[in-house]
Amino acid sequence: MLAVSLSMDAFAISMCKGLAMKRISLSYAAVIAAFFGVFQALMPVAGWLLASSFASYIIDYDHWVAFALLSLIGGKMIIDSFKNDGDELSEKSVLNIKELFMLAIATSIDAFAVGITFAFLNVNIFLSSFIIGAVTFVLSLVGVFIGARVGARFKNKATLLGGIVLVLIGVKILLEHLGVI
Repeated sequence: MLAVSLSMDAFAISMCKGLAMKRISLSYAAVIAAFFGVFQALMPVAGWLLASSFASYIIDYDHWVAFALLSLIGGKMIIDSFKNDGDELSEKSVLNIKELFMLAIATSIDAFAVGITFAFLNVNIFLSSFIIGAVTFVLSLVGVFIGARVGARFKNKATLLGGIVLVLIGVKILLEHLGVI
């Protein structure tokens, strides 16, 4: 259940990436899912390793980092939805490695925090992290396919919606960590 809940942001963002595809590419979907799955698997281990020395510094600012990254990328998608003339997006824009890297970090910050928690519990960190990564990979792969099916029908509106979703996920993360919701 923890793996599914941690993967929901990655699932939503994978859908957004799929929205930008005119037709589905299994290799692109696999790369996107791998980015999210690998980061979701590595971040709990990193949190577990760094729990004792850096926890107080990271927890105070992790939500701001996630909010900033998701808002910047989502804002760019919103702007692009108005600039795009309806043509298919280039392969480079759909599978932008730098953007995927930032999205993977932003969506896995909660997994980092879970890793910090795991350090204080009797948990097999490697098995737990593998399960989190595998579940995220599968759900992200499904998300890309769902997004691609929807995106092929709605083009620019889907890109606009994807950008709005990213910004809202960032706002949700920020508000949760600030205790507003």
